[in-house]
Amino acid sequence: MISSGIKGLDKVTTGLRLGDNVVWQVDAIDHYMEFVEPFVQKALEEKRKLVYIRFADHKPLLKEDKNITVYKLDPHVGFEPFSAKINSIVKKEGEGVFYVFDCLSDLLSAWANDLMIGNFFKITCPYLYELNTIAYFALLRNRHSFKTVARIRDTTQLLIDVYHYHGDCYIHLLKVWNRYSPTMFLPHVRQKDRFVPIANSADTAKVFSEIFKKGAKSAKRNLDYWDQLFLKAEDLAGSKSASHEVKAQMMDQLCRIVLARDEKMLGLAKENLTLEDLLNIKSRMVGTGFIGGKSVGMLIARNILLKEKSLETEKLFEPHDSFYIGSDVFYTYIVENGLWKDHMAQRTQEGYFEVARTLHEELLRGVFPEEIKDQFLQMIEYFGQSPIIVRSSSLLEDSYGNAFAGKYESVFLVNQGTPDERYAKFVEAVRRIYASTMNPDALAYRLQRGLDQMDEQMALLVQRVSGAYHKDYFFPDAAGVGISQNVFVWKNSLDPKAGMLRLVLGLGTRAVNRVEGDYPRVVALDEPLLKAYAGMAATQRFSQHDVDVLNVKENLLQTVSFRELLKEKVDMSLDLVAIRDHEVAEKLQAAGSEEEAWIITFDSLVSKTRFGQIMQKILKVLEAAYGYPVDIEFTVNFKKSGEFQVNLLQCRPMQTKGLGQRVRIPKTVPKDKTLFCSKGNFLGGNILQAIDRIIYVDPEAYCGLETQSERYDIARVVGELNRKIENKEKMAVMLLGPGRWGTTTPSLGVPVSFAEINHITVLGEIAFVTDNASPEISFGTHFFQDLVETGIFYVALFPDDPGVSVDRKFFEAIPKTLKKLVPEYKKYEHVVKVFDVKKNELKIAADILSQKVICYFG
Repeated sequence: MISSGIKGLDKVTTGLRLGDNVVWQVDAIDHYMEFVEPFVQKALEEKRKLVYIRFADHKPLLKEDKNITVYKLDPHVGFEPFSAKINSIVKKEGEGVFYVFDCLSDLLSAWANDLMIGNFFKITCPYLYELNTIAYFALLRNRHSFKTVARIRDTTQLLIDVYHYHGDCYIHLLKVWNRYSPTMFLPHVRQKDRFVPIANSADTAKVFSEIFKKGAKSAKRNLDYWDQLFLKAEDLAGSKSASHEVKAQMMDQLCRIVLARDEKMLGLAKENLTLEDLLNIKSRMVGTGFIGGKSVGMLIARNILLKEKSLETEKLFEPHDSFYIGSDVFYTYIVENGLWKDHMAQRTQEGYFEVARTLHEELLRGVFPEEIKDQFLQMIEYFGQSPIIVRSSSLLEDSYGNAFAGKYESVFLVNQGTPDERYAKFVEAVRRIYASTMNPDALAYRLQRGLDQMDEQMALLVQRVSGAYHKDYFFPDAAGVGISQNVFVWKNSLDPKAGMLRLVLGLGTRAVNRVEGDYPRVVALDEPLLKAYAGMAATQRFSQHDVDVLNVKENLLQTVSFRELLKEKVDMSLDLVAIRDHEVAEKLQAAGSEEEAWIITFDSLVSKTRFGQIMQKILKVLEAAYGYPVDIEFTVNFKKSGEFQVNLLQCRPMQTKGLGQRVRIPKTVPKDKTLFCSKGNFLGGNILQAIDRIIYVDPEAYCGLETQSERYDIARVVGELNRKIENKEKMAVMLLGPGRWGTTTPSLGVPVSFAEINHITVLGEIAFVTDNASPEISFGTHFFQDLVETGIFYVALFPDDPGVSVDRKFFEAIPKTLKKLVPEYKKYEHVVKVFDVKKNELKIAADILSQKVICYFG
């Protein structure tokens, strides 16, 4: 038995035991201190190791003492960093330590809701128990919901109510784990060092009825602190007498607990959102916490544009009725499924990638608390059988400098079937997105950008899919990406500041992802009919051939060929999105077919309607408000009147390198000194870069590999070589290979993940016609965003095109050195060649205005 420092209390509890967490429910901090001081004094007398965890605004519980270790923490850094720090302290201090924690209720000022306090206790208490510690905690009575107190009660070993009534102190043991005495759970009144049980029912009723009345008057016990805060905000919003300053303070407080921590995004939010907007967000939230970067970007952008009268936004924009799943639900899911230890292990250097694989699988199998399930069901009932999309919206996503483009999953739900079936699919989608936080690409992205230890909670944005029914299919008439700065300028006359679009028919998935054998329409907004290719044959080839749709009949996301949609005579505004392919139509007619032939170009949409001007205006208004180039995602739906409506799905500040200083391309470089040269087909601005190493995947040898598994091996080889680049500033590596890097179809290129090429300086794709491996200029895709953010220069080489040359003899002569770097893959020496060229003075030069790129020996 271990003493609490008060003999009478020891008698009531039958003493403390190693492993005990003791929670005191009090009316004031002074009442907690009455029990902390004798506990500490006794511990010091017995020369126990004593630790004080200081994080609250209330007065310190303990005086400075050389025998007490004090840790001062700031809960405003966020739930995870704060909890992780305490975890590391407990681990470092070891077994048998006595702890005093500040009052847990003070965490409300930082986290704004009870849910996270319950989560914090649920993960901290068991760890303290395992290490045979004794820890004191406090809760202020009537500050927390019944649900939170119940969670703490379920987790702790002792829960003790402390009351002061008419000058007397009473205690009431609500839980004492693993011990019992006949009078233990009766109320006790303190008489000096003794606690005397109140056995008389009349006395007990008198004391506790008065205490209950006092509590009932002072608190809305069923409400979480979060709800109480928003009730106060609602009163302020409707008040005519409340001062502007008071409302601004409430606005600031709510923004910091719902929208963002980043000061730039907070500034934008406070400029463009109102208290009413935040109350509307709350009314459409599941759980509590932040709504995440994607949701914040969408809401801010829509409000910015609604102020722009010249756009007639009330007519132009589709209304939205999105829901937000708060970031606290993500942590609650982890805590409730017993995954916090794995989550903490994954955050270590040694477990960062290793534990992530296990955690990914565990996150796919978890269950949700009943109250969250109920809210999910209400949301599913609201949307009915309308198709929806569940989108990632993490804390760090879509912020200044960190786009996280394509790193986390988004899941389309056709949303057909019974309520139970639709609910099951919805929960599966949520799990998938939560699990995607452990994707290797996402982890590598965070690590590379120094975000691996930052609080990255996953909130979710649930949107109604924008579009219409076309027979058995549901899709928008057009969708795409808009970028306010066009650095893919393929002609001198183009102005980068005019911006560009990447347009597709159907769902926008084909606009943001690199899709094998398919090409979205890239529109330079200052010359919308200008294309980067010429002639009907090129127009046919570099166009969209397949359309992503939601098949309502089959209840699945499906890719259907454009030709098949034409055959089925699906209702589409062909005159706006396509041109007739007379050449193919004549061949079909000659073969006796009545099939129509069209090519998706969007020529009429961008040249004969106001669409191009409106999209450019949208981009420029948002760029001016953000003070930064922006990247948007949108859909377009045509009305019978010939007008169209735009639905803005996403807006984020886009990191752009800009053109950089003009580079003078050498006028004459001897042929034997030229490794390759090309006209256009590059991204990344003007550069003049010395190259230290070449990694070359031989197109012929790669395409000659017999199995898919061998081609995946080549991706792993490249990944290993990429990991050996410790600092790309000190070692500039050029990676060249056939077709498309990062493809999901190994016959069209090397199927690397972005984490396997993220240290490369120059990335080259070489067309290899024999195997139909052709590059695709990826401007506007998630892949492109990765290239821009990582500072990778990109070039596509078409050796058979005029003005393009590639010195194949040089690559054939590269010595086989792979076995020295990655001996486990030595059998692929004929496919992957590595050549250190630092002594050879190899350089790559590219100039945007002349559209020339050359790689040559100096």
